[in-house]
Amino acid sequence: MQNTDTMAQTELDHGIALFTQGRKTEGLTIIQRLAVGGLARAIYTLGIMRWGGDIEQDPVDARRLFELASLRGDADAHVFATNLLANGVAGRRDWQAALARLRLEATKIAPRRKALDLIGSMKLDAEGNPVGQAIAEQASSAPFVQVFRKLFTREECDYVSALASSSFQPSMVYNRQRELVRDPIRSSDGSVLHWLLEDPAIHALNRRIAALAGLPPENGEAAQVLRYRDGQQYRPHYDFVQASPNQRVTTVLVWLNDAYEGGETAFLKTGLQLKGRVGDAVLFRNALPDRSLDTLTEHAGLPVTRGTKLLYNRWIRENRWAP
Repeated sequence: MQNTDTMAQTELDHGIALFTQGRKTEGLTIIQRLAVGGLARAIYTLGIMRWGGDIEQDPVDARRLFELASLRGDADAHVFATNLLANGVAGRRDWQAALARLRLEATKIAPRRKALDLIGSMKLDAEGNPVGQAIAEQASSAPFVQVFRKLFTREECDYVSALASSSFQPSMVYNRQRELVRDPIRSSDGSVLHWLLEDPAIHALNRRIAALAGLPPENGEAAQVLRYRDGQQYRPHYDFVQASPNQRVTTVLVWLNDAYEGGETAFLKTGLQLKGRVGDAVLFRNALPDRSLDTLTEHAGLPVTRGTKLLYNRWIRENRWAP
């Protein structure tokens, strides 16, 4: 049986290589045949391809494939299926069922144990929503800016930073086609905690942020962790998107560390400058109550002059953004 599995895996690797080399029809035929034959890793691979758009993009079908591969014993698929069950992307959301799966994963996978332990330290209701409301400090009324002290604990900040640490890339931004592209005005590095990586602990933090904004969690874009080293900055910009039918109405930033100099968040038209301590958050509204865009929200991340700044970035739309 082991020899048969090894042969199937070798054939799958060959199919993936063909697809990657541009011989897509040949490669996909091999992968699909192995998936139909029940090879868990082939089913998982199809899910990745379907999710990412290597073949016709369909998040709902990708989630189905992850769930099927999970049932057949693929550990990576099991993790992705759990994350999607917790955050409700591309299908139903069942927080308690996701936690039950996470407990099982935590017996075998160290990072999942960390996620479970972190959730255990949070004050959550049965659906994963925060119990209680953070206290807001009104930093500005025009533009509307609020500060929340210690929104994240130090342990939560460390967890987010560690999760992001292996995948920093030049900062990206969504264009009007909902594609992630290189950000032309931000010199920092970014790590996107996309929906497959948004584990139950990260999702609980995103629900905490959504509660501040007064908007459903599914309205949020995938969170990003931004890393600014010496001299890196975010030049003056707006977070709203001109003429968008689903406007980016709210921005929430959480400081994950504070051992650096410079790097203030500056609102250029009013002179307001903010620099939080570990776990502090700032929320600002990019649109006014009448849905017009608030040009007073023009802001910049000033250059870091010493050390490294880590910032959790969550943009929230007025309507559902997640698939």
